[in-house]
Amino acid sequence: MTIIVTGAAGFIGSNLIKALNQRGEKKIIAVDDLTDGKKYRNLVDLEIDDYIDKKELLKAFSEAWWGQVRALFHQGACSDTMEMDGAYMMANNYQYSNDLFEVCIQQQVPFLYASSAAVYGNSSTFLEDRSNEKPLNVYGYSKFLFDQYARSVLLQKRNTAQMVGFRYFNVYGPRETHKGRMASVAFHHYNQFKKNGSVKLFGEYGGYAEGMQSRDFVSVEDVVKVNLHFFDNPQKSGIFNLGTGRAQAFNDVAVATVNSMRRIAGEPILTLSELVKAGLIQYIPFPDDLRGKYQCFTQADLTALRSAGYEGNFLSVEDGVSRYVDWLSDNADFLASSI
Repeated sequence: MTIIVTGAAGFIGSNLIKALNQRGEKKIIAVDDLTDGKKYRNLVDLEIDDYIDKKELLKAFSEAWWGQVRALFHQGACSDTMEMDGAYMMANNYQYSNDLFEVCIQQQVPFLYASSAAVYGNSSTFLEDRSNEKPLNVYGYSKFLFDQYARSVLLQKRNTAQMVGFRYFNVYGPRETHKGRMASVAFHHYNQFKKNGSVKLFGEYGGYAEGMQSRDFVSVEDVVKVNLHFFDNPQKSGIFNLGTGRAQAFNDVAVATVNSMRRIAGEPILTLSELVKAGLIQYIPFPDDLRGKYQCFTQADLTALRSAGYEGNFLSVEDGVSRYVDWLSDNADFLASSI
């Protein structure tokens, strides 16, 4: 049977299709909006059954063009946290998701979708509960509101098939080049160091010392593994945090990135203080336009995810970023053609 993946040419969607291909799954309908034509590069090495534009999906899916669908991985969304066009954001992230979910309910198709840790905003508790959800921008609100809708469906027991929402924390890894300013910290650090020979981090802010603001940085490798765990266990439904369960400082990402690049260049590994002293890591004043809109700390509570049976280990920043830098270094031609 067919598997549908929205956001197929995007970051997580393309990594998900690659993992499905590695399992022998090729009957995949890739859904995206290729107005930004450079994103096609993420599809070149993937095996799919067909491609369809996102504007055509609802009609095709509701009319059962592909017969009984095995599962729908809804990864497509506007992920720009700085996008202020609320009407666009709500139509794209909220209403479109609602419409897709309704078809899944009608056709009893498992629906696995991308939520976001942005729903927590300034909360200090990252547990999947309404009392902790305080989004700071319209992107976070669009994800929050769909989570509320999905919860209501679960409570009313309207769906007879699986429904899983993944609250992604700070995801990094291969195939994110097209994301531009919204690409991961590790990606930007890699390119900063390659171009300028140094990495810049925010200075003191929010009670945190220079470079010590911390996030739960999770490799896309682990994100895909969790998605496939639920795909393999269709009896499991709910909304789950998807991070490592560890908060690590931006300093850690910078150190891992710079030292990985130094390793590749045959240069010795340095400590944070040595990197700062050498000017390889530098600190800049915190931007005024981000004040009051910035999460200084995130850390996924994995209680619900573990209770749902996921037992896999998560890559640390040190290991995951090192692997990512190797990929970036090995795929220079791909990156150059994607910019």
